[in-house]
Amino acid sequence: MTSEQIGYRGPTACAAAGITYRQLDYWARTGLVEPSVRPAYGSGTQRLYSFRDVVVLKIVKRFLDTGVSLQNIRTAVQHLRERGFRDLERMTLMSDGATVYECTSPDEVHALLQGGQGIFGIAVGVVWRDVESALSQLHGERIDTGETLVGQNPADELARRRNRAV
Repeated sequence: MTSEQIGYRGPTACAAAGITYRQLDYWARTGLVEPSVRPAYGSGTQRLYSFRDVVVLKIVKRFLDTGVSLQNIRTAVQHLRERGFRDLERMTLMSDGATVYECTSPDEVHALLQGGQGIFGIAVGVVWRDVESALSQLHGERIDTGETLVGQNPADELARRRNRAV
């Protein structure tokens, strides 16, 4: 099963991205990172996030942790959205604390570093692998059937039994 066929509910997305549910809810309601699989339709429905959504959530969290303003993060996420979130895992995002830059080559990184100011980077491939690892321990949901998919966590015997009983 490919990652495009699996969705993740809010608590799972939060656990994998290292954010609170309050952050997740606020970011979804304000359009920063909306669930691409299934939005919430009123009371009682559950948002469903794609793997890429969770990667973007973790990137947003990393930028916030380093002091980038939410307004600048919104600009960066909008840029990623416009390019269709393609090639995320090959991308390096750099910031001087005010602006976020997408660097696709070592020359671009070098040019930013030559400015003499403090720059930090996020190698999205590393974030990608962190999210893969975290989600492999958590529950996903088949997009087509809604079936709960149990992560690779051997300690989760109860969930495996519950799935077999269905």
